[in-house]
Amino acid sequence: MSSEVMVSPSSKPLVSEGRMKLHFLGTAGYHPGDRRQTSCLFLPEAGIMLDAGTGLYRVTPLIQTDTIHIFLSHAHLDHTFGLTCLLDVVAKRPLKNIFVYAEQAKIDAIQSGLLHPLMFPVELPIQWIALESQSCDSISIDDAKIQWFPLMHPGGSVGFRIDWPKLSIAYVTDTTSHVDSAYWDILRKVDWLIHECNFSDKETEFARLTGHSWTTEVLKGAKRAEIERLILTHLQPTNDNIDPLGLAAALAKHRDLGPDQVIVAEDQLCIQLDIN
Repeated sequence: MSSEVMVSPSSKPLVSEGRMKLHFLGTAGYHPGDRRQTSCLFLPEAGIMLDAGTGLYRVTPLIQTDTIHIFLSHAHLDHTFGLTCLLDVVAKRPLKNIFVYAEQAKIDAIQSGLLHPLMFPVELPIQWIALESQSCDSISIDDAKIQWFPLMHPGGSVGFRIDWPKLSIAYVTDTTSHVDSAYWDILRKVDWLIHECNFSDKETEFARLTGHSWTTEVLKGAKRAEIERLILTHLQPTNDNIDPLGLAAALAKHRDLGPDQVIVAEDQLCIQLDIN
């Protein structure tokens, strides 16, 4: 399967040729910084968004459908604050529907906290869907099947795997990854894996304390799951090093994946996907 990495969302995808794009609107964890907004990914042709961090404000010119499906991994503010930006989005680009999918406890927390009238006084045009309300652990949107699965993180989190007939991607954020974590079996041989990597190998103690992952452990898990293309995201917003995760050293030490198979995400990175 051919795939092309692009760094600009300027060209229009050739949907008739079976291509779609994955846009990284925000790639930081915890809070936005000068270089990165917080977690938000978007597939314009499918109308599917993964998390709604502060990067969501960038979505308006990318929208190609009259319905947006937003899948939330959990309720922490770096993954949900962008919901408040939807007011500007619909003012400039009216939408027929905005569906937001999350666990019921997370929906309750967002509605009573972030979107409480004393915090945000305008009701958003959102239709909330609890993941538990579905008859199984997946939902179909057109020809895409979206499966969710539990992750280990303070307060709980879920990951997502999306399968089209000839393409699969997975999104795993906010978890303390171990090579034997159960979710790796769900991700086996996924074509593209987007995985959180908030810390380098030098910061494993703080990673465990805060419920996040570090470089080598993610690489080991990806090797176990036979992942061919790995994109690391949810980075520390204050780390502006050229190699914030110590990836070069980790790849040199653990030669399970080559440097051509691993990307450290940047805001507004665009991946072109071939779904044929």
